[in-house]
Amino acid sequence: MAIWLASRKGADYFTKTLISTTFRSLRTSSTVIASFGDSDDSSTGSFRKPYSFFPCADSSPSAVFRSRRFESSQAGPQLDFFSSDDDDEQIQGSMDFPGGKIGFTSEMRFLPESSEKRVQCYRVLDDNGYELSSPKQHMNKEVAMKMYSGMLTLDSLDTVLYEAQRQGRISFYVTSFGEEAINLASAAALSSDDLIMPQYREPGILWWRGFTLQEFVNQCFGNKNDYGKGRQMPIHYGSKKHNYFTVSSPLATQLPQAVGAAYSLKTEKKDACVVAFFGDGSSSEGDFHASLNFAAVLEAPVVFICRNNGWAISTPTTDQFRSDGIVVKGHGYGIRSIRVDGNDALAVYNVVRVAREMAVTEQRPILIEAMTYRVGHHSTSDDSTKYRPADEIEHWKTSRNPVSIFRKWVQRKGWWSDEQESEFRADIRKQVINAIQVAEKTEKPSLENMFTDVYEELPSSLKDQERLIRNTIKRHPQDYPTDVPL
Repeated sequence: MAIWLASRKGADYFTKTLISTTFRSLRTSSTVIASFGDSDDSSTGSFRKPYSFFPCADSSPSAVFRSRRFESSQAGPQLDFFSSDDDDEQIQGSMDFPGGKIGFTSEMRFLPESSEKRVQCYRVLDDNGYELSSPKQHMNKEVAMKMYSGMLTLDSLDTVLYEAQRQGRISFYVTSFGEEAINLASAAALSSDDLIMPQYREPGILWWRGFTLQEFVNQCFGNKNDYGKGRQMPIHYGSKKHNYFTVSSPLATQLPQAVGAAYSLKTEKKDACVVAFFGDGSSSEGDFHASLNFAAVLEAPVVFICRNNGWAISTPTTDQFRSDGIVVKGHGYGIRSIRVDGNDALAVYNVVRVAREMAVTEQRPILIEAMTYRVGHHSTSDDSTKYRPADEIEHWKTSRNPVSIFRKWVQRKGWWSDEQESEFRADIRKQVINAIQVAEKTEKPSLENMFTDVYEELPSSLKDQERLIRNTIKRHPQDYPTDVPL
């Protein structure tokens, strides 16, 4: 229904969103290679089990994209991912089944649970901010500095608003600590015309597009300047102006909507795509699988970006799935897929930029699995030290911090200094605190906003509810907040 509605309503109804595309280095008959340089160097990074402490390396740091399209009654290329090199000798004839030609064999062989070799992780920078090879794709100073200042801004916004929640000034908050590179690097790689379907840990993209600190804080405080009119929980941002769909709490609901919006862009021949963000926990939802299948069949220009941060609240990835992460799931649905180091801003930028280009020019879905780690608690309602060791958190906070890694790179370029760092952090913190002071003094939305903006004409049932609540307030005025206009 979401896909049908999106295509019927048109791209203008759905603000342009790029659906995260999946790239995977598998052998197929059709291969497109986007190379960013060659290197014999191996990475020393590691991820927590089942991604923990395995080399996040790509002996050739090239993003390899595989093409796999089948037409309903024509023979498609046969992937040899589950085949041995001598399969040609064992084939005993073939037949055109619906979907393509399939060879016969007298050998009974089950497909393995997973490949013995894990899909490698594309990266450009090591943990000390050194390039693993001479990059063929260069990021200019303007883009790099906007990305880095965005990371620092996001850190300050998260720190101050987290403290505000602990002081009881707002009801809830979610931080993006540890995932700043995915936020800002993907934002830099996209077009402002691309539609963003966020989960809830992507405010950096909205900042990149011009959403102000005051607008962020207004939403968290739910005052009359909040575009949602105080109806949403804090951090449920949205902006039609910036093609950023409003955050929805239920997991994976944005994914089928993204496919529908992307299909609409396709039918209208728009030079844009949809980008849908989600976490590893969302891959356990049925909407995830339905969305990938629809996207592949409809060949929708959508890029799916999974922030695989190791934890779905308190559930580790080891309890989520037995596959080699998320990237291999794209293969099962016939979608190009790739795994990237989500703590490497340059790598994320390269991958998302190429993914977007393929999604738009080739009109196809792409899946990206960004390997990272959620340094903060899931939310202010969570204490992650109850289910994971503090030293593990500290390791990722210090040794694999995406902000620190990128800072070392920009400083080595001579674009940033320790003095600029101190001045910027102090200034941005003052700006956030000032925005909070303004937001707190701003009047709340009026009571009538509880009932409007759903129906063109208010139905009798809602009129009765509004009358009931107003009568209740008159009888018990002491129980009603005085800062909400009646």
